[in-house]
Amino acid sequence: MTIELIPVEGLPEVGPGDDLGAMLAEPLRALGAREGDVLVVTQKIVSKAEGRVVPGTERTAWVERETARVVARRGDLLIAETRHGFVCANAGVDASNVRGGFVSLLPEDPDASAERIRTELAGRLGLGRLGVVVTDTFGRPWRIGLVNVAIGCAGLPALVDLRATTDHFGRELEATIVALADEVAAASGLVIDKASRVPAVLVRGVETAAPHGRASDLVRPADEDLFRESPLVSISARRTIRSFGAGEVPRAVLEEAVRAACTSPAPHHTRPWLFLAIDSPPAKRRYLGAMAEAWRADLEADGADEPTIARRLERSDAVLGAAPVLIVPWIRFRGSHDYPDPERSHAEQEMFLLSGGAAIQSLLLALHAQGVASCWLSSSLFCQQEARAALRMGAEWFALGTVAAGPMPEGGAPSPRPSIDLAEHLRYG
Repeated sequence: MTIELIPVEGLPEVGPGDDLGAMLAEPLRALGAREGDVLVVTQKIVSKAEGRVVPGTERTAWVERETARVVARRGDLLIAETRHGFVCANAGVDASNVRGGFVSLLPEDPDASAERIRTELAGRLGLGRLGVVVTDTFGRPWRIGLVNVAIGCAGLPALVDLRATTDHFGRELEATIVALADEVAAASGLVIDKASRVPAVLVRGVETAAPHGRASDLVRPADEDLFRESPLVSISARRTIRSFGAGEVPRAVLEEAVRAACTSPAPHHTRPWLFLAIDSPPAKRRYLGAMAEAWRADLEADGADEPTIARRLERSDAVLGAAPVLIVPWIRFRGSHDYPDPERSHAEQEMFLLSGGAAIQSLLLALHAQGVASCWLSSSLFCQQEARAALRMGAEWFALGTVAAGPMPEGGAPSPRPSIDLAEHLRYG
């Protein structure tokens, strides 16, 4: 395959409401556009034509509006996922090549934008096979520098799946999927630069029999994304989630979470924790039944009436009973130091309990980092003997509540927390 890159020059400044197809038709006709060519156009001219240009004085607010999820943040730099699924700096809000005092936003639907341009040009130029790619410049993890990537695609494959084909040694390929639209977009960057006033490139020679696709096909699904959040954002993004989606939590996920929990600080070089994962229905019924019986007895002793007792038990069972897996954290005080006075003895015990809290938090964060919904409930703290008996634990172990865990519910996590007023929670001495 031999590729030719032909700059499309001489386009006037694009403004809101301009018909890009009409504006590009004559320059492409002059260049001899033919069947199989791919037109690459920059996001900027598409956004300008679609009126996606806003006052730069409101840039911060627009970044927030265009952000569906914060991926990472450092100083003034925000890496965000847009509602399209793209992960880029400042949610694609950008001031380059926009008249002073304004910034551009990404098109509402870049694939639809590409299809509109393709349809208009195919009709005007009489071409049955014409591809269109809308590009933007993105940074890349682990690499310095920007490259053009496809954010819109029509009339050509976005992906070419080479799995089950063979390499030149005859070995079958198992994971190779080529991002063809991104390759075309990156190649166009050799002709387009920030100061060239070339907002479009005709790419000639792209040949493939793969079915046509969209740039949205290039967005990696969340459950396949191993780098979904930076550590700091992941910590802040963890939410208490009390409902769960269908399916189970793989044991490999639980094992990773417990490994993380066991890195928590602990006193006297101990690892005083044990996490009992309950994923079998009989064990779950035995544990929840024992706690419900103990709780009922406590509520009756408190004078609660039957409707109140039933309502509270039902609320608890709606979370713990529905969770695919229950994780009971335990701690023991083996390795603690003996002191002759009550104050230091109490502090020694509190030190172990604090380490248990740290381990639970690390467990919850590790579950969140793997896309698992979870919540911590106090439950077994109030029925130690019953929990030990139901789960066949020795008297040295002290239960620290229950973590309910399962797949994310449909629609994902709840909306983000309200912003935190640090003045209420942070002081400097």
